Amino acid sequence: MSAGVPDRVGLARRRGRRIGLGCLAFSLGMLGAAYASVPLYDLFCQVTGYGGTTQRAAASPVGVSDRSIHVRFDSNASPGVPWRFQPTERQVQVKLGEVRQVTYRVRNDADHPVTAVATFNVTPLSAGAYFNKLYCFCFNEQTLQAGEEVEMPVVFFVDPALLEQEELKDAPTITLSYTFFPVDTPSAPVAQAPSDGGGSQDQL
Repeated sequence: MSAGVPDRVGLARRRGRRIGLGCLAFSLGMLGAAYASVPLYDLFCQVTGYGGTTQRAAASPVGVSDRSIHVRFDSNASPGVPWRFQPTERQVQVKLGEVRQVTYRVRNDADHPVTAVATFNVTPLSAGAYFNKLYCFCFNEQTLQAGEEVEMPVVFFVDPALLEQEELKDAPTITLSYTFFPVDTPSAPVAQAPSDGGGSQDQL
């Protein structure tokens, strides 16, 4: 056997090791990207309103428009959440820029405490960028004791800039939907209404 053969064998082995390490690094990078994609996607949706994701506002709008819009409310609980969950009002009419508080009534029908968290979106999906929440039970996990019934508030406004969008200029009805999903480890108390009310609340 010539002296060049072992050299070629060693070179092939080193090349194989480099390829193997490269594949491992690529796999780990893809795994990390997969874990990072969820919060990055959530952040993207929150900023852009993509997929009907509503916005979280820190302050009330500057002005109120003369134009009004209807907002409907939808409620769902996944099979793992034995709660009766419904809005106290199915629909309200609000002026664009007006701060409004509505509530959802929730009852735990289980014989043990249940903790859940609500996901949310609005339709039309393009309205998500203009639907702003100042306060919402969906910001935190919620725990209800066996048989407990509470009212959970949402304080929101619809940005008047909505009318600047061609597909929304006719102020279509917006539907706000929530779905509760179970949480294994509770970390937050039941939502309570803001002390200052955060805006007017319609009487039922």
